[in-house]
Amino acid sequence: MKTNNNLQLSILMWLVPLSFFTYQFILRLWPSLTMQQVMLQFGIDASSYGLLASIYYYGYAGMQIPIAIALDKYGPKYILTICGLLCGGGMYLSVNSNIWEVVLMGRFMIGVGSAGGFLSTSKVISQRFPSDSYSKMVGFSFSIGLLGAVYGGRPTSELVQAIGWERVGNILTFVALGIAAVAFLLLRNGERGEEDSQGFQMKDIISVVKSPRVLLLAIANLLLVGSLEGFADVWGVNYLVAAYGIDKTVAAEVVSLIPVGMIFGGPILAFFSKKLGEYLMIFICGLVMALSIIYLLYFSMSFDKVILGCIFFLIGVMCCYQVLVFSLGTRISSQDTLSLTIAFLNCVNMLGGAFFHTLIGNGIDLYGTSANGIYSVESYRIALLIIPICATIGSFIMLFSRKGSTSH
Repeated sequence: MKTNNNLQLSILMWLVPLSFFTYQFILRLWPSLTMQQVMLQFGIDASSYGLLASIYYYGYAGMQIPIAIALDKYGPKYILTICGLLCGGGMYLSVNSNIWEVVLMGRFMIGVGSAGGFLSTSKVISQRFPSDSYSKMVGFSFSIGLLGAVYGGRPTSELVQAIGWERVGNILTFVALGIAAVAFLLLRNGERGEEDSQGFQMKDIISVVKSPRVLLLAIANLLLVGSLEGFADVWGVNYLVAAYGIDKTVAAEVVSLIPVGMIFGGPILAFFSKKLGEYLMIFICGLVMALSIIYLLYFSMSFDKVILGCIFFLIGVMCCYQVLVFSLGTRISSQDTLSLTIAFLNCVNMLGGAFFHTLIGNGIDLYGTSANGIYSVESYRIALLIIPICATIGSFIMLFSRKGSTSH
């Protein structure tokens, strides 16, 4: 049974991983704010920059299951400390090294460390709060965490312009190291502590990966994630700059309305999914995202901050289809493999970032040439078209999966 003898202590324990979860969103969006500076410094093209953006997701996705298992065995105190050190060290290498391979290694370290943010937060909630409040606390934590994505937009962009991207990067380095120190000094494992290990075995992992329903859900999730991990995380800001000739801080402010939309999207989609069912609701989300991106690429010819803001907010609401994916995951898995199923779905979901950044970066190079790190709007439009194409395919996978499901 979970115990909670001191509510204030439990809240403090929760705020430590929550602060790291919020902070890692800023690191995730960092490449969108520094693309031209990095390309000029290292003399690289969009394909190489796509590699820099994608390698974060390889680290993040690859560590989902290992960190989930490690958290069960060792508790969040040590895992979050290590994750903070990895993000701080990775950020330092990314900002201060003049060797491209070292920069890539630093970005990979950031991805590995960031993987512990949400998982550690969820673990502390499960240890410190009553089980009947788990879902509510996780949802609340996700909404607060998204504020990191909001502040990773225009505020961070303005700071970069004011004092330079290297100084901002070093500030973010010290923030990560500070969170690691706080985690080590203040965090305590829950009273279940190390006894919380579920003792996952290889056969459990194989059973999850071999499940046709889980695989289809994971593949659809990967194809649908382009609007968030492909467009919002990196390429959206630079596309708006190329398409409308606006300042990067303004572009970052508009793109940041996607995470704002996600803050409201969870309850909105939950309401409609009760009437339509998760499968059909995810199908609708995918089509709306696809049509919205197509509009942005080919039909929005002038910069209207209000209209674009509404579209980006709508995309953000639709991006919360991921909540429905994880909800479906809890229903189609056994109780014994529930944590592994969610970790696997999130792993494949984050691989979508690597998938889209690689294709988009290569596409921009294939259809355009760089002038001081700046590409033509036509090259962006052609390369970014992969996002609505994949979203449409993913939507129909969900629609067809619905026929074989007993859920409404």
